[in-house]
Amino acid sequence: MVFDPTRRSSGQRPNLPASIISSLRNRKQRGLEGSAASERDAAALLVASYNVHKCVGVDGRFDPSRIANVIREIGPDVLALQEADSRFGERRGLLDLGWMEREAGLLPVPIGGVSKAHGWHGNVLFFREGIVRDVHPLRLPGLEPRGALMTELELKDGTVLRVIAAHLGLLNRSRQQQARMILDILSSRDDHPTLLMGDLNEWRLGDRSSLNSLAKTFRGMPAAVPSFPSRLPVLALDRIMSNRPGLIDAVKVHDSALARVASDHLPIKALIRPNMADEGLSETERR
Repeated sequence: MVFDPTRRSSGQRPNLPASIISSLRNRKQRGLEGSAASERDAAALLVASYNVHKCVGVDGRFDPSRIANVIREIGPDVLALQEADSRFGERRGLLDLGWMEREAGLLPVPIGGVSKAHGWHGNVLFFREGIVRDVHPLRLPGLEPRGALMTELELKDGTVLRVIAAHLGLLNRSRQQQARMILDILSSRDDHPTLLMGDLNEWRLGDRSSLNSLAKTFRGMPAAVPSFPSRLPVLALDRIMSNRPGLIDAVKVHDSALARVASDHLPIKALIRPNMADEGLSETERR
């Protein structure tokens, strides 16, 4: 049984030692889902989120090509990256965007006002097909420089999908402030099927979780999967969630031999069906 931090018996909190034991038990099965997106179907898009740790692997080696090849393994249609730019000095993108387009078929969502960086505070959103209708970089509150990228994509069937690529802070109070800011901005915009993807730096649920405020809006919150640390994942720091109950299939970790060394996080991925997102919603909920 894979450790699921969202599951709690009455009065109990997730047990970290138990999660380590569970991860060890499942180690033999790791890598079985490492091949590219064989599970997708014609009506679905494969979305993924990946904290690339500034392209420094668990072996301490800076190697953007390993990250690029993990992305090619996944084969996503929409991809949110965190820590894809250098953090200090002049922010510079760390990936070869030409390679990403040629080999992975992915283009970055353009960000105005950044010359050499790929994204916004290290957050980059890539897409395979569609039209970028709107891009809204968010400078999130908190002690650390954190950001999010809110983008509206018009897909080839005309469906509008809003994607928020985010990297929340290390401090609980900062994460709470950042979550509230994202919700405040969402409430001021037209309603669309929306994904929140990224390293949210929170694995706890219950009263102490900084994600509590997100639960009402992001009702399509699938079970979290451990993605950190990459060699023995026990913490579900990375999340994909939506504001539509039927938008996301099960979230899975992309666990390949290369992914285990390329970054300290494993990527996570999920199939979505945007054209089915409003099924089961009442007229009031659609408004």
